[in-house]
Amino acid sequence: MQIAQVIVDVPTRQTNNPYSYLIPDTLKDQVMVGMRVEVSFGNRKVTGFVVAVTNKSEFDGKLKPIDSLIDLAPVINPELLKLSSWLADQTYSFKISCLQTMLPGGMRTRNQKRLIAKDDVIVQQHPEIFHGHQEIDYNQKRADDKTVATVLKLQRAGQIQVVENLTHHTHPMMLKAYRGEISPATAQSALAKVRKNATCQIKLLDLLMKHPNQTFLQSKLTADGITATTLKTAQQRGWLKKTAVQRVRNPFLRPTKPTAPLQLNADQKRAVDQINTATTQRADQVFLLEGVTGSGKTEVYLQSIAHALALGRTALMLVPEITLTPQIVARIRSRFGDQVAMLHSALSNGERHDEWQRINSGQAKVVVGVRSAIFAPLKNIGLIIIDEEHDSSYKQSDNPRYQTRDVAKWRAGYHHCPVVLGSATPSLESRARAMKGVYQLLTLPHRINRQALPHVSIVDMKEVATKRQGILSDQLIDAISSRLKRREQIILLLNRRGYSSFLMCRDCGYVPKCPNCDISLTVHKDTHTLNCHYCGHKEPIPMVCPNCHSNRIRFYGVGSQQLEEQVKQLFPTARVLRMDVDTTRRKGAHEAIINQFGAHQADILLGTQMIAKGLDFPEVTLVGVLNADSALQFPDFRSSERTFQLLTQVSGRSGRADKVGEVIIQTFNPDHYAIQLAQTQDYERFYATEMRVRHDGKYPPYYFTVKVTGSAANENQTAAEMFGILNFLKDRLSSQAIILGPTPKAITRINNRYYYQIIIKYRKEPQLRSALDQILMDSQKKQRAGLQVAIDNEPLDFM
Repeated sequence: MQIAQVIVDVPTRQTNNPYSYLIPDTLKDQVMVGMRVEVSFGNRKVTGFVVAVTNKSEFDGKLKPIDSLIDLAPVINPELLKLSSWLADQTYSFKISCLQTMLPGGMRTRNQKRLIAKDDVIVQQHPEIFHGHQEIDYNQKRADDKTVATVLKLQRAGQIQVVENLTHHTHPMMLKAYRGEISPATAQSALAKVRKNATCQIKLLDLLMKHPNQTFLQSKLTADGITATTLKTAQQRGWLKKTAVQRVRNPFLRPTKPTAPLQLNADQKRAVDQINTATTQRADQVFLLEGVTGSGKTEVYLQSIAHALALGRTALMLVPEITLTPQIVARIRSRFGDQVAMLHSALSNGERHDEWQRINSGQAKVVVGVRSAIFAPLKNIGLIIIDEEHDSSYKQSDNPRYQTRDVAKWRAGYHHCPVVLGSATPSLESRARAMKGVYQLLTLPHRINRQALPHVSIVDMKEVATKRQGILSDQLIDAISSRLKRREQIILLLNRRGYSSFLMCRDCGYVPKCPNCDISLTVHKDTHTLNCHYCGHKEPIPMVCPNCHSNRIRFYGVGSQQLEEQVKQLFPTARVLRMDVDTTRRKGAHEAIINQFGAHQADILLGTQMIAKGLDFPEVTLVGVLNADSALQFPDFRSSERTFQLLTQVSGRSGRADKVGEVIIQTFNPDHYAIQLAQTQDYERFYATEMRVRHDGKYPPYYFTVKVTGSAANENQTAAEMFGILNFLKDRLSSQAIILGPTPKAITRINNRYYYQIIIKYRKEPQLRSALDQILMDSQKKQRAGLQVAIDNEPLDFM
């Protein structure tokens, strides 16, 4: 008797442990760890992951059998299965949520399968499966256990190929094709009967003699001069059978030209040598590669990846933004060609599925992607790189709330390979670990071309605001004019999308707010709507005040749409591109904008944070930052760090080639140390200053932190439950722990739920983990009453 231990798709604390299901005798030795199955759970059917196959069960009653197999091969390998257990423990989340997070979107649905026999012998031996056809559609759910077992055996013996086609949200890309149906001898006989002037038929029969039983794309046959009429005749005579083959989707929009490795400078060579030594020695060492903007970190990555590939291993490289992916991927593909796969959320479900299959099958050796690509099913990893490691996008905001750096270190330990964390402005946590020797610090203190860092000017907008209304200061307007005359390019950063921040009546002060959330609505002029960026609520822009019916209702604050409008008014001949969430919703929009600007088909690129980092445009000699204070306004202990990082990163987009760069920062807080030190790009002084602030405030990296958030549809219920959690924590934790709250979140109501939070700061609390587990167990019992509790280990903010 074989028993499958299954983690079922019922996200509760109770189902974090597997349930036992009987494996039918017909599937004995065929069910494998990592496969998905369908099982009965209570009075319903659910899916689940097989995490173990045993001969014993602790359950004394009668076991339910597995209803059906969803997969014919494991979709979670042993490494990712172990990782899911660690991840669930670290993030206080459900194991099923972790397992599902590891699969690309398209694979979370049921797939259609097509079986292809390797030869006619297999077809003849198994008429109950193939019914005389070499290719068949296979409905696994309707197949009996004996048939499933036979298919599994044939697949593992390499006698059949299983092609999976996604259902639901995407369709397979099928190409018209023809399969040869005659033997070489039959083709030779047919050739003797064909007229000498029937050149197309002669060409086709000659092809069938040389390549018997093969499938040919119709486009290839047509390109070889075989006409549609000939193909139709061949079908009628039984020479060919019309079919279709699946084409693997290619997410790469443009081909790339091969490039050779560049000559390294002394700093780069030192970094590459140390990384390569760790790769060769299979050391799971963490390197912090700190290099000023334009110092050539990408070339260090490329040559380190090349070394890992030369050793027969694979490589994984992560970037924080989809916008960075096209440029980075282009450089990596130009070096490593078709070995490169790409994973990010802008791909369709079908593209992600196909790329995942390329990685899982071993066809792709290098994976480039955003946060979720950390779970790519690469085998024998030799190097993991996280570019712009400080970026907040590497922390998952929903369950499982993982920090990508931590997952990378776990996988590096599993594969015995180094991790490279790269940044011009490392996070304080990473830099502190490097100073303690936990990470090894590698530095690139100079730009590649020895070009000086751009000159940075600070404009005090308090003085400008008293003189005139406007988004752009006179200094920035003059600088833009001079660059346009010299046919150089400009980047303008505004850390806000939409047309303006909010709408307000100048007579009664009315501000339209979201009916579901405690936040004002943002004006979007292109759609003529007021939008909530939290719950998605939209409503028309009112012409008069709904409160007092005054027509003195005005826009306040500045958004990227309004900036674009004003820039075009000031510089009517300039070609302007805007890059923000609204202009990049369409597939391929990121790459189209980047390519257009890179080809100098536009003079000014303006947008939100997505244009601040990683992009490399040699003709950009001016960067303007229009609201440098936006991050400083948040009540968050990381606000100064984020401001410094953003300003330093966006400044690095200027003067990257031979031309001198300039940066103009507009601010209402010109004396703030984050802005002053960003002006000189002095990371060392900023690190020392900010560490003193963190020490005095008992913040990370001096203290560990946990955020416990509770929410319900009733505010009184939320507050009462959170005070109950507070009392429980006080009883369990030592007097050394600092417990803040419960307090309402900065935005208390989101989508008609009220949110309260508790912050725990600690250095060593042995009872904390068991206390938090108990809180989650207790909250499960209260879910029917509408209470939800979430735990964020090492949150990025306390808001």
